[in-house]
Amino acid sequence: MFFSLIIPLYNRPQEIKELLETLVLQTYKTFEVLVIEDGSVNDAEAIVNSFSDKLDVRYFKKPNEGQGFTRNFGFERAKGDYFIVFDSDCLIPPNYLEIVNNSLAANYLDAYGGPDGAHSSFTPTQKAISYAMTSPFTTGGIRGNKKAIGQFHPRSFNMGISRQVWEKAGGFIITRLGEDIEYSIRIHSLGFKIGLIPDAVVYHKRRTNFLQFYKQLHFFGRARINIYKFFPKELKAVHFFPAVFTIGVILTLIFNLLSLKIAILANILLAVYILLIFFHAWWKNKSVKIAFLSIIAAFTQLIAYGLGFMQDFWKRVIFNRS
Repeated sequence: MFFSLIIPLYNRPQEIKELLETLVLQTYKTFEVLVIEDGSVNDAEAIVNSFSDKLDVRYFKKPNEGQGFTRNFGFERAKGDYFIVFDSDCLIPPNYLEIVNNSLAANYLDAYGGPDGAHSSFTPTQKAISYAMTSPFTTGGIRGNKKAIGQFHPRSFNMGISRQVWEKAGGFIITRLGEDIEYSIRIHSLGFKIGLIPDAVVYHKRRTNFLQFYKQLHFFGRARINIYKFFPKELKAVHFFPAVFTIGVILTLIFNLLSLKIAILANILLAVYILLIFFHAWWKNKSVKIAFLSIIAAFTQLIAYGLGFMQDFWKRVIFNRS
C-alpha cells in the first residue's frame, strides 16, 4: 500500500516541523507527504524543504480557503493508493503507518478514522484538554472508540480514504463547520465501508490554553447544526447533551442566588459530576494537577459546545436563517 499523507497548514511552521520529525521515524516507509500552505502569512516552506533528504515530501502554496478545500487540493495531487489526512498539530507514533497497513490488509476499509491521545511532551493544560476530548464523562466519550454511539464518523485530524472513495465521492463540499462529518456521512451513503482502527492513535495537541479551546469548541457546537442542515436525521439526542448541561449549570447558579431548596439537589448532582471527572482524570494521568485542570477543560468543552449549538439551533433551525 502506497500512502499519501495530506497536511493542510495555516501559520503554524513550528507544528509542521514537529509533525515531519515524527514521520521521519515511521517504520513503514512506502509513503509520500503533501504539505499545503493555505494562504499563510508565516509560511513553512524552508522548514518543509529541509526534510526533502529525509522524506518524499512536496510543498504547495495556495490562497486561503479553509482546511476542507485545502485537503481537496492535496487529494488532486496525491499519487497514493490511499490518502491519509492529519492536522498540523498532530504527532504521529513511529508504528502508525505499519498499524494502518496491517489493519487494512487484514480487514479492508474504504475509509477509516483513528483515536487521539496525549503525548508525554504535552503541557498539563494540553493533557487536560485531551482528556476532555476523549473522556466517557463528556461528549468526547462518544467518538474515537469501539463503543461509540451510532454510526462511526472519522474526524479529519486522523482520517484515511482510498483513492476509489476520492474518485467516486469527490472531496469536501464544505470547508469548515463540520466538513469531516459531512464527508464521512456522504462516503457511507455511497456504500463504502467505514470503520475505526483503534490502534491507529495520533497525539493531537489541540489548543494550548482554555480560551483557544473555548473558541474551538464553540465552533464545533455550531458545526453540528451545519451538519443537521445537510442531514437532518444525523441530529441525535446525545448532541443536545452539552446544551442541556449548560442550561443546568446556569439554572444551578440561579437556584443558589435565589436560595431555592432545589439548589441543594442541583449542587449535589454537579458535585458528583465534578468528582467523577477529577478521580477519573487523576487515574488516567496520574497527576492531581491535570485532574484539576481536567475539570476546567470538561466544563469549557461542554459549555462552549452547548452555547455554540444553541446559538445556531436558535438561528438556523428555529428561525431558519442562514
